[in-house]
Amino acid sequence: MIDLREVRSVTEFQRNIKHYVGRLKKKKTPLVLTVNGRAELIVQDARSYQLMLDRLERAETVAAISRGMEQAERGEAIPLEEAEERLRKKHGFSR
Repeated sequence: MIDLREVRSVTEFQRNIKHYVGRLKKKKTPLVLTVNGRAELIVQDARSYQLMLDRLERAETVAAISRGMEQAERGEAIPLEEAEERLRKKHGFSR
C-alpha cells in the first residue's frame, strides 16, 4: 500500500537522493515521485521490488492451477498424450 505521506517531487528526490535511498532501504516502502504536481513514478528498493515480483508470480501460478482444476471439474480436461500432441504441432516440435 502506498503511504500518501511518502509523496515527493522528483526535484526534491534528486536534491536529496542519498537520504531517500537510505530511507527506502530502511523502511521498505515505496516513494511516490511527482512531476508538476502529478504522481509519475514509484521508487522502491530492489529487494522489496523482487519480493513483490515473486509474490505476483506465485499468485499467477495459483490462479492458473485453479483455472485448470475448474476446467477439469467441468469435464474440459484432455488426456496428457493429446495435450502433448497439440503442443508439438503448435510449436513445431518432434518427438
